[in-house]
Amino acid sequence: MAGLKTTPLTAWHRAKGAKMVPYAGYEMPVQYEGVLAEHAAVRERVGLFDITHMGEIFVDGPGAEAWLDSLVTNRVAGGPVGKVVYNAMCKADGGVLDDMLIYRLGAENWLVVCNAANHDKIAAWLKKHLPATGVKMDDRSEATALIAVQGPDSRELMGRLARLANLRDDIAALDFYTAFTCPGVTGEWIVSRTGYTGEHGYELYLPNADALAVWEELMVRGADLGVAPIGLAARDTLRFEVCYCLYGHELGEDITPLEAGIGWAVKLKKEAFTGLEALRAQQAAGVPRKLVCLEVTGRGIARQDARVLWQGRDVGYVTSGTFSPTLKKPLALALVETAVPAGEVMIDIRGKGVEARTTAFPFLSARVKGDPRAERKLP
Repeated sequence: MAGLKTTPLTAWHRAKGAKMVPYAGYEMPVQYEGVLAEHAAVRERVGLFDITHMGEIFVDGPGAEAWLDSLVTNRVAGGPVGKVVYNAMCKADGGVLDDMLIYRLGAENWLVVCNAANHDKIAAWLKKHLPATGVKMDDRSEATALIAVQGPDSRELMGRLARLANLRDDIAALDFYTAFTCPGVTGEWIVSRTGYTGEHGYELYLPNADALAVWEELMVRGADLGVAPIGLAARDTLRFEVCYCLYGHELGEDITPLEAGIGWAVKLKKEAFTGLEALRAQQAAGVPRKLVCLEVTGRGIARQDARVLWQGRDVGYVTSGTFSPTLKKPLALALVETAVPAGEVMIDIRGKGVEARTTAFPFLSARVKGDPRAERKLP
């Protein structure tokens, strides 16, 4: 795959027979054993994800707190060290540039974690809006590896890492969406209780040079737990079941966070942030579209962009759709006109109308107490 970036784990993925695909400019594993087996491993045991393709931009300085707060919809100012906040970064018209996690690592030290596909856009946006003084930006995406450890046995496995052996109590004490830093092998590590699966889990940021040894140690020490490497395909089915938004599907520059159902991450009472006036106006006028959960009751799988019809009229489109490995039925997320009531709709699947009906959000409850992404306030 000429021209694609690799991660410190790419050779390991290839050696283990993973099916590799291009993704966001990287050569990434889409599956090893198969989607269903990998999905079940995370729901029932523990799985490892190489998500090094994500972007990590460090921001420091006395003006960083106020500056970041002025760029994102959620409130990051005033939070304690170690707090992680889910955010949307918007354009002036309220469209979402990206959704991201923002870590407070110190009084004046922050980490912005953005989606791989949006890394260049977000890095450029931050640079464009960087104050003349008081804030320094250090994009370490190319030097930082990211391993996610997800599943009911993730805490047990994390505690077995030799480098973290004296921090087992700290790992166990981490609340959801909190993090700490610690010395690694060749540089500092960040351990956070975050993830994208709806399961108890952790994400470990570390220098590239440490990644392979840590990954292999996790595989060895987790053998009796049934640890498995997990590809991008199962990552998507896991996040889909718990209705976590995916940029390019439920979020985009033509979709506002209010429409996407992440209004809980939009603080309209903040003094200012880019997009605030547009979002206030949309809220006041009535949000025109809403994200709904659909169960496909007819035959077929509703894929992204399939049209949704109600009373014979085109009222929206599917943003994500697949067969749920856990719930054993075809489901879909769709962005539809707010006026469409709960009940029966039709989905155009390959030119054929297929029956579907709205169902409760989320399809599957996240087994993570306090997960902000599991909350939703519908328009």
